[in-house]
Amino acid sequence: MSTRRLSLISVVVPHLVVAAIGLTHPATLTVDSAHHWQVMHTVLLPLFPLLALGPWLVARAVDARSSVIVGVIGFVYACFYTALDILAGIGGGAIKAAEAGGLGIIFPVAQDLGAIGSYAHLAATALAAGLAIRVTGLARGLSGTLLVLAGSFLFWQEHVYRPWGVLAMVLLAAGWSWLVIAIDRRVAA
Repeated sequence: MSTRRLSLISVVVPHLVVAAIGLTHPATLTVDSAHHWQVMHTVLLPLFPLLALGPWLVARAVDARSSVIVGVIGFVYACFYTALDILAGIGGGAIKAAEAGGLGIIFPVAQDLGAIGSYAHLAATALAAGLAIRVTGLARGLSGTLLVLAGSFLFWQEHVYRPWGVLAMVLLAAGWSWLVIAIDRRVAA
């Protein structure tokens, strides 16, 4: 299998699976939705870190040194966004299901940790997109860059709630695909 095909699979599949799961995300956490909320976030747990592959793969295709920086920022995203998923998603669902009333304690902590992860995702995305434009040129790279920046912004704002969080995942999958293909074509030329 070609490197481009593996890169495309790596940047598309995790985002689209998260988008599909996001279609089932309850709008609010209630006693009735708590079990689904908890199970859904448990399924998302290994998927969220894979969203850091897009920026890293694009940066790696452009510049090895810059890909280390993007990789470190992606690692920060993966750690802190996973904390949000564990606390607010898995823990919040479990607490609500048990009606223990601990959501007022756990959600603010989860939101703070998730914000760090979201900022890191935005930073990795912006850096990788800038590197891609450096190689592809503005005309070829702008569309993909706009897609990933819009997707990353929506992901920060809307998590994976439908409809905007789901749209974020689709935009990220499309944007990273665009950039992978644009870089591959530029390198081949």
